Amino acid sequence: MKPWFRQHLAAFFRAARRLTDSPLSALLSILAIGIAMALPAAGYLCLDNLKALGANTSRVQQMSLFMNTGANEKARAAVERRLEALLPGQWRFVSRDAALRQMEANEGMAEIIATLPKNPLPDAFILEPDDAGPEDLERLRATLSAWPGVAHVQLDSAWIKRFDAFLRLGRLSVHLLTIIFAVGLIAVVFNTIRLQVLGQAEEIEVARLIGATDAFIRRPFCYLGVLQGALGGLTAALLLLAGTLALAPHVTRLAALYGSAFVLNGPSFPHGLALIGSGAALGWLGAQLSVRLIRDR
Repeated sequence: MKPWFRQHLAAFFRAARRLTDSPLSALLSILAIGIAMALPAAGYLCLDNLKALGANTSRVQQMSLFMNTGANEKARAAVERRLEALLPGQWRFVSRDAALRQMEANEGMAEIIATLPKNPLPDAFILEPDDAGPEDLERLRATLSAWPGVAHVQLDSAWIKRFDAFLRLGRLSVHLLTIIFAVGLIAVVFNTIRLQVLGQAEEIEVARLIGATDAFIRRPFCYLGVLQGALGGLTAALLLLAGTLALAPHVTRLAALYGSAFVLNGPSFPHGLALIGSGAALGWLGAQLSVRLIRDR
């Protein structure tokens, strides 16, 4: 175990030394990898923020339950008990008198309401269910509509479906973009390692003459690909963090103008680790494809 560990450690340091021997070339390769990873990662981050923005928008998640105009106190209490069991703490009651007073407060409505013989408005419940998809909300609306004493349940399902369809399209586009840039990243690492292999052809031949195996020769190049990919992933995470810090104050001010407390979320620590790990894995794959040249020489 110790000889195996020493061999891999030595190969890792040889790969790191190759990076420092040509710092400008290494820096440009790492920057290219970082930008290639940052673009699809920024797409995922935008979708996450859009989803959070939609969840914080009451129009997306709010639903109104209207009682029959002739419903008595007993029917209203029964609906309250059911709502408390189904959606605890996620609803509020608006009496017909309170709704009429709200309507009277609107300009020009007081005179019209004064001519009415009685209050035509029903008692209502305003529901704010947890973040759910349009199918879940439609099922909830159907369940509530079947309750005794309920006249109508209003849900802006068309708006929800459009928003959900937009998010689905965005996710599909980002998935395709991720695949394209992943292939490009592998190609960058492949070409970089290939140039390294071709540039050290004589050194490789000498190593073979003194008994070095193909695995021993290939190992530093594989670690070089892993290092480039991991550093590229770190660069992508730093680019996303810098972009978020630059945009966050402006987004917060814009949201405040619309009465929202939305805050732009940047990449979290697990997201950064995922970028570094993904970069290392793709770098290893590109290096593995490239070092096959050593076997074929």
